[in-house]
Amino acid sequence: MTGVIGILASLLLLMLLAYRNHSVIVIAPVCALLAVAVEGELPLMATYTQIFMDSLGKFIIRYFPLFLLGAIFGKLMEETGSAASIAHWIVRWVGASRAILALVLTCTVLTYGGVSLFVVVFTVFPLALELFRQANLPTRLIPGSIALGSFTYTMTALPGSVQIQNLIPMPFFKTTSYAAPVMGLISAGIMFGLGMIWLTFRGRQATRWGEGFHSQTGHGSAHVDIQSLPVRIPSLLVALSPLICLFVLNFICSQIVVPGWQADYLTQKRFGETDLKKLQGVWSTILAMVGAIVCLLVIHWRRASDLTEVISKGAQSSLLPVFNAASEFGYGSTVAALGGFSYVKQWMVGIAPSRPLISEAISVNVLAGITGSASGGLSIALEALGQTYYERGLALGVDPELMHRVASLSCGGLDTLPHNGAVITLLLICGQTHKQSYWDIAMVSVVIPIFTTAVVILSAS
Repeated sequence: MTGVIGILASLLLLMLLAYRNHSVIVIAPVCALLAVAVEGELPLMATYTQIFMDSLGKFIIRYFPLFLLGAIFGKLMEETGSAASIAHWIVRWVGASRAILALVLTCTVLTYGGVSLFVVVFTVFPLALELFRQANLPTRLIPGSIALGSFTYTMTALPGSVQIQNLIPMPFFKTTSYAAPVMGLISAGIMFGLGMIWLTFRGRQATRWGEGFHSQTGHGSAHVDIQSLPVRIPSLLVALSPLICLFVLNFICSQIVVPGWQADYLTQKRFGETDLKKLQGVWSTILAMVGAIVCLLVIHWRRASDLTEVISKGAQSSLLPVFNAASEFGYGSTVAALGGFSYVKQWMVGIAPSRPLISEAISVNVLAGITGSASGGLSIALEALGQTYYERGLALGVDPELMHRVASLSCGGLDTLPHNGAVITLLLICGQTHKQSYWDIAMVSVVIPIFTTAVVILSAS
């Protein structure tokens, strides 16, 4: 019982410090060692170097290529003007008067296309200001609109998404990023539909209350004309080509190319004593991302000298996210090594033992909420319980692809509690406070995704 108390105390401290915007890279090992010290069964230094750091390294080895290539691709899309070109086309198609819908769709296309969530926020905010000025809507609704298009269905539901939250479950369930495509599309439709209903309601409510674009302060520049944004942007076809390349290559590699490889050598110890099914999802995504980056470089070859610097910036921008996620993974692995965690594990697995989807959804959501990270919570849950869920699902006839989709959906619920790093960054960029905008963020990225996950599980049952 002492071990459980130590775990709860460390989790509470981690959540509190993360809420106060302390670096996870620093506080994760501190909180992990606090739990170890309270239980008193494991030596502190050995736990830090042999468990925490070892787990951190394993996470980086497994996922760093995805973080690196994703950041480079997103930065190239931003700097070549491709992201802006796509955004402008959506605005012309939807109409500037439908500001919320235009902003959500812009974020959807960019995020589903592989652009980093943080890059999307920086890219669309100038456009969002002008859209909301024209529609005379309060800027407090911008964070919720960006969250719906970036932090929800494109991250966890849409099949083929290259966001890390859709890729982490692949080696655990031997699936690809296209796992349970029908269920993923249905989930995305529910989240998009309900999210738009909520945000549209909030927009009309603001209008009834007499709120407008200039009724708020704190949003920085009050006017960012769309016409003043970069004019040397590629045509829509050119801008979409890398995204199309990414989608097509990811599908071909994951469904045809990689599964056909002879990879018996993977059973050797030097290659990790694994098998192709556990790696084909990650390998396919790496190949697809490399192909999309090459496509971008070929299209914009005249700017080769400039793009070299862009690639360097993209590579550098991948370091902090991957180390944040790896530190949270190290924290989870350390906690999982404690005797007290066996009680927590029994509790999580004991929730609806004949319903692994329910148990999985609760476990991932709880850990994602505690760590304030979708990828961190998902990694912790699957590393500790993934094999259990996989075996139990097979025994009960549950499709591993459905297990993958539910795991991915579940990490996109309680992760966006107020201490979530992406939420804090989003509010900072938009010049809003938790009091002004978090209620809308919570509705579209916490309440609605959890409801959607419940619907998926009930449908599968």
